[in-house]
Amino acid sequence: MALSMSSTRKEVLGKVYKMIPPMLEKFHKGQLGRVAVIGGSEDYTGAPYFSAMASARLGCDMSHVICEPGASQVIKTYSPNLMVHPYMRQSKNLAADETIESISAEVVAMLDRLHVVVIGPGLGRDKAMLETCARVIQEARKKNISFVLDADGLYLAQTRPELVQGYKECILTPNVVEFGRLAKAQNIDVTAGDQTKVCEKLANAFGGVTIIQKGAKDYISNGQLTLISEGEGGLKRSGGQGDTLTGSIATLLAYRKAYLERIWDHENDMSPDELLALCAYGGSAITRECSRLAFKAKGRSLQAADLTEHVHTAFLDIIGEKPTEESKL
Repeated sequence: MALSMSSTRKEVLGKVYKMIPPMLEKFHKGQLGRVAVIGGSEDYTGAPYFSAMASARLGCDMSHVICEPGASQVIKTYSPNLMVHPYMRQSKNLAADETIESISAEVVAMLDRLHVVVIGPGLGRDKAMLETCARVIQEARKKNISFVLDADGLYLAQTRPELVQGYKECILTPNVVEFGRLAKAQNIDVTAGDQTKVCEKLANAFGGVTIIQKGAKDYISNGQLTLISEGEGGLKRSGGQGDTLTGSIATLLAYRKAYLERIWDHENDMSPDELLALCAYGGSAITRECSRLAFKAKGRSLQAADLTEHVHTAFLDIIGEKPTEESKL
């Protein structure tokens, strides 16, 4: 059965389960995900870390952060598990022999090593940082690489919509304020008409990209199919929780690639578009469960880092691991 608006939560998560690669001895390093988070300015070092660590905790084999040199030194102290690359530059930090072209070329050169890119966590609004990301998006499209835009990455979609227009291998993850800005830029009134259709309208305005409209319920739409993720979450709204979402989606997108490449035996009965919706829904469901678990443990003291510790447990609770005997079939 293909996904539909009437699909139940259990049915959708059952399909996410089918997309998850089993743990097989034959796999080698990198097959279950090579993800990079691009962001991390001098002022914001936590966001790219939370995104990259969520990706790693969900099972990504290789988790990278591409950021400003000042941010890289800090992020390296957070965890030795991440590969941190100080390739980005804010305008004020460009050396005499550096240009946006040379900086962009260094970042773009990494794309051939990656399955998925997350753009935006901790990025800021610096012109050089934004222009570098714009060029990365353009090259990622040429190489058919999936990417997730969040935070200031969404500012690029707002001000330069041609960067994402019509590219289905793209997921946008706006909060209520960011969604409003994107809608306004596309001349969509978020207060008019059926509120369950607003996300669908915006997805269509962008030519079929997948959008997660974050809120009390997460509306997920590519303009043709809309799903609602409404699992219980926590009641604390600390900054940085959305970074767990982007990292989780990124790993699921890497699993999607593994599914499409059939690196293990499976029924091969789900299309690329359906799998894209499943990645968005699965990321939302896992993040909401992370929030629920973290809030249960920490209450009003909850911080973004608390979600990171619950990513694997949330995965087991919401989707589940494939048993060893099934994995060896």
